[in-house]
Amino acid sequence: MEAGEADVAAASAFEKERTGTRPFSAFEWMLSLRYLRARRKEGFISVIAGFSFLGIMLGVATLIIVMAVMNGFRTELLSKILGLNGHLLVQPIDSPLRDYDEVAKRIAGVPGIKLAVPLVEGQALASSAFSAGGVLVRGLSEKDLRALPSIGSNIRQGTLEGFDDGTGVAIGKRLADQLSVRAGDNVTLVAPRGAVTPMGTTPRIKVYRVAAVFEIGMSEYDSAFVFMPLAESQAYFNKDGDVTAIEVYTDNPDNIDRYRAAVNEIAGRPIYIVDWRQRNATFFNALQVERNVMFLILTLIVVVAAFNIVSGLNMLVKDKGRDIGILRTMGATRGAIMRIFLVTGAAIGVVGTLAGFLLGLVVCLNVEEIRQFISWLTATELFSPELYYLSRLPAEMNAGETTAVVIMALVLSFLAPLYPSWRAARLDPVEALRYE
Repeated sequence: MEAGEADVAAASAFEKERTGTRPFSAFEWMLSLRYLRARRKEGFISVIAGFSFLGIMLGVATLIIVMAVMNGFRTELLSKILGLNGHLLVQPIDSPLRDYDEVAKRIAGVPGIKLAVPLVEGQALASSAFSAGGVLVRGLSEKDLRALPSIGSNIRQGTLEGFDDGTGVAIGKRLADQLSVRAGDNVTLVAPRGAVTPMGTTPRIKVYRVAAVFEIGMSEYDSAFVFMPLAESQAYFNKDGDVTAIEVYTDNPDNIDRYRAAVNEIAGRPIYIVDWRQRNATFFNALQVERNVMFLILTLIVVVAAFNIVSGLNMLVKDKGRDIGILRTMGATRGAIMRIFLVTGAAIGVVGTLAGFLLGLVVCLNVEEIRQFISWLTATELFSPELYYLSRLPAEMNAGETTAVVIMALVLSFLAPLYPSWRAARLDPVEALRYE
């Protein structure tokens, strides 16, 4: 808008002031939006406004994406860890757990308890003709193994049919790849504590057929776990009718304290209980700390973009000094001037926030496809399962967190232009007309 058009707008403003203009009236919006449009001599100011917009958009999008990925990462890890390991681990205190069937039935009868699994656990060395590696062997009945959330529906090779009757074992896919075996092949398990002889304890070595290969999707478990029939594991680890512990699965891990008290009361014998929070405290605490720190660091992107709005609007106020003087001389109030520049600055932040929200939403909904595309484009493996435990990149948007990010960005967008707008409103009309 040229000088003549500015005079017309100013005259219109004066006339409306005389007749009682409401705040944020049409002429205030018209001037605010006009100041957002670039002209040749205001190109530098427009560049600053553009960078402010991009900064807020990218800051909001990055915050939403990172928080969603970290939420998805935690949820996936929690579901896989608790899908294989129980929410409660019940162990005997004073005597072997020979009455495990009765104790498991009593625990399974507690409301909210989905599964109580007696198991034998021990370490061994798994080897084939091609390789070897340490494993964690767990002995379970076929019924309980099928009921495990992470195993029953994730059999990739072979079958669990007749698992209790044979001497076959189920191993993870990464372990199978490491040993170069498939369902139907043989693996050798070596346990350090075997038969007791006059010469001392000798290792126990036995060959087992691979009955099934499972894939949980968490590399640490797929490469380390071996499941064998409960009766066979009792013989292999010298348990003689005993079990190591009872894994308890509930319908809500967050209510674990209530279930813990109920299990302790109904067990009918002295037991020691460890819940999933204690078993994984270090891991999940580290995730929570990392999540909080990332939120604070990425928030700085939005704060820096808000400072860009301040600097850009300050330059705009200085550049529009004569216009402000004319408007004030013709009757525009201080409040009208302040609202004009407030809308100018806030519009950058509000539009940037909405654009960032949409960008973050699109990326979160397609994050795995984007990862695969970047991996194909760069010929590298992003999000390696060996480093991050999971075989895919998860993203889970939390409505509360996303709303908090958007509100935080909007608040900064409205706070940033307050000082430059106040400065514009405080300009004296006579001094403002001296601006070149």
